[in-house]
Parts: sequence; structure tokens; C-alpha cells
Amino acid sequence: MMAQGTPSRQQMLKWVDMLSFAVQEANLYLDTHPSDQAALAYFQEYNQLRCQALNDYAALYGPLTIETARGGRGKWEWVNRPWPWEGEDC
Repeated sequence: MMAQGTPSRQQMLKWVDMLSFAVQEANLYLDTHPSDQAALAYFQEYNQLRCQALNDYAALYGPLTIETARGGRGKWEWVNRPWPWEGEDC
């Protein structure tokens, strides 16, 4: 996503939001145009980018989705981290 340094929480959230929007719009388009190969390739590319962005965010700031939640240190920590809207970055 960014060339230098670690992106801020706010920057990463914005990136995840942008990718999520692109994936959702492509998904809606494919609902009515299921044979559009270019749209399918676009969906697959941006869905992969979104998954990576979610994993990157989870590694630095905690999970945004249940798919990126991991039981660390032998216990479930999903609810122990600050929520995305908590803190000074919002």
C-alpha cells in the first residue's frame, strides 16, 4: 500500500474501505453480468488485495473481521483490542 514506513491506523482503514467498496461493486455487477470475464478478473484481483489489507491491518492493529481474528497466546482476544472507532485516529 505505502512505499515507506508503517501506515497509520486511519490510512489502513481507508485502504480497506476503498478495496471493500470496489469488491462489493464488482460483486453487484457480476450478479447481473456473470459471464463478464474482465469483471470477474477485476473482482478476483481486488478481493485478493482486500484480503491482504485485512490481514495487514489485523497484524498491526487487531482484526476487523472474524476471518482475521486469531487466538493469540492461548486465548481468544477478539474483544480485548480497541474497536476501529475508538482512539485518536477517528
